[in-house]
Amino acid sequence: MIKNIVFDFGGVIFDLAYEQAVESFKRIGLTDADQRLDRYHQRGIFEELESGRITPEAFRQELSLMCHRELTHDEVLSAWLGYVGGPVDVRRLDAIDDLRGRGYRTFLLSNTNPYVQQWAESNDFCAYGRPLSSYMDKCYTSFEVGIMKPDEGIFRHMLADAGIEPAETLFLDDSTANIEAARKLGINGLLVQKNSDWRAAVYELL
Repeated sequence: MIKNIVFDFGGVIFDLAYEQAVESFKRIGLTDADQRLDRYHQRGIFEELESGRITPEAFRQELSLMCHRELTHDEVLSAWLGYVGGPVDVRRLDAIDDLRGRGYRTFLLSNTNPYVQQWAESNDFCAYGRPLSSYMDKCYTSFEVGIMKPDEGIFRHMLADAGIEPAETLFLDDSTANIEAARKLGINGLLVQKNSDWRAAVYELL
């Protein structure tokens, strides 16, 4: 019996726009952004930021060197938000609210970074003026946990910290590798197409 529902963030709650992100980073001076950014798993200082190995300020300084000019925090934030492919579809948020009203616990498990999370936890996150955390019992992010999906460690951390059982947990993600890692631990995995409407599939499983 499912009691807990865990959501990935990019591609599941908000639409991911890789090409738009590349252009956003190019605009601030990262001419080889298409070589440095990845659709699913970041590399270099981008991966170091998402895994919590460097601070947002250290990232800003390193990115400034790559862009050959001093970048402001807001410029870096704006570049990262290039990944956000438009306003968050509030129908997904309504569904999460509905699921919580039915007694399900909801969680976020995401490979993300402090810049994107700054937006997620602001009133600018969605048209309702509510931050992401208001839809979740708790948010587990790679940069805070210090582990990135598909490493099983981040799943184990979430299960232990939340006090939830794998067999009672449904996990939505748009990455096959992440779903497979969850299933190895006994978590019910639902692979969804990136940027798709997953609502009917979730309700059918519950």
